[in-house]
Order: sequence, then C-alpha cells, then structure tokens
Amino acid sequence: MKKLAIVSGASGLVGMQLLHQLFSDPTFSYVLVVSRRDLAIKHPKLLQLVVDFGTLPQVSLIGELRKQNIGGDLHQLIVSLEKFELEIQGFCALGTTIKKAKSKENFYKIDHDYVINFAKWTHQWGAKKFHYVSALGADQTSSVFYSKVKGEVEQDLKLIPFDYLGIFRPSILLGDRNESRLGESIGKRLASWVTAVGILKKYKPIHAYQVAKAMIHQAHTDELEVVKVINSSEMQIF
Repeated sequence: MKKLAIVSGASGLVGMQLLHQLFSDPTFSYVLVVSRRDLAIKHPKLLQLVVDFGTLPQVSLIGELRKQNIGGDLHQLIVSLEKFELEIQGFCALGTTIKKAKSKENFYKIDHDYVINFAKWTHQWGAKKFHYVSALGADQTSSVFYSKVKGEVEQDLKLIPFDYLGIFRPSILLGDRNESRLGESIGKRLASWVTAVGILKKYKPIHAYQVAKAMIHQAHTDELEVVKVINSSEMQIF
C-alpha cells in the first residue's frame, strides 16, 4: 500500500528537515504540504495545498487535488484516496513565537487552534498515525504561557481517535533559521555548556534533523502504545 505524508509547518526548522527526509524515504510515495503559502521548492513527490488553517476543516482534499489534476498526473492518488487504498500519516511542526504572533491571542490561535484543526482534518481524510512537535516542559497546568499552550495542544490531540499519536518534545533547536535570533543564539551556547552532563542533560540543545529523524523512525514503528511521548534526550541518538 502506498503512503501519503501530510505535513504542516514545513517551512520551519524541523519541518524543512522533515520534508527532505520524507523525500528520500522510499516508503512514502507522496508528500503533501499544507500551508498558508507555497514553498519555493520542487520535488517529484511534493504536492502543495495553500489553505486558511482557520477554515481547514471545511476543505475537501479530494476536491482540491482534482483542481490541480490538469494533466492527469494526480489521477491515481485521487482514486487511491477515494477507495481508501492509501496509508496516510500526519506530521505537524506548526508553530510560531509570541514575538512573531504579536499577541498571546494570535499565538494561541496558531499554536493551538491551527494545530488541532490540522490534526482533525488529517484524521478526517484517513490518517491513522499523527506526529506532533511539541516542546520540552509542555504542561497544561504550567504558569509559563508557552508551556501551558503546548500542554493543552497535547491533551486536545489525545481526544482525536488516531491509532497512534507521537508527541515529540525537543529542547532548544539547533539549525539554520531564515531569521536571526541573537538571544536564542546566546541561549543555545549557554545551554550546550551547562547541559553536557548531569541532571540538566535532558535540556541539551538538539539538532532539527534529529527531531525529524525521530519522527520518521516512529512513522515506521508499530507501536503498542496509542500515545507515546518522545523526549529530547531520546531523540539525541538519531
């Protein structure tokens, strides 16, 4: 059975690494990026769907693919979707910062509402497994707004009846970003020094490609657990 990966947050640090690894993974025949704007990349496996995440639940995946099927290249994919002959997995690396969102309300809308809308939509179209990039320290009871929101997302994802839900909690992410973040850069260096050993080791910064590799690994693993939390230290081996 052919596999379809549906990805959100593909333009981000983890998301871009995830895309490259899905492209090179022979078990995934199609990679569908769902985003607010087209990515400036091309690949034979790549399909793109530009959406408003606020109204995503009302979007017909098959209908949108039919609009793009001008030359007939997507006919087999559409037929496979209609006949439920695809294994579909969702991958979510969607997220922002309060600075970029400009308010806590906008941050919550993107990091919580849009993520949940995307997860429900992938399940609606047949996804059995879902992989979500959360954050180390995610806790819905936390007094830290960022951690609290991430914790709420995790809890709300558990209400969607996926066969498997993978929750990935990375520490500070390492990798090349499009924008410069001086404070974050300094924080990464300090964190690398103080977390090399001891009880603080779980806070050691992690490369984005390692998080992506862990997600791909879980995509190929037959888990007995319906919900599995993969912490940053566990992803360091990839």
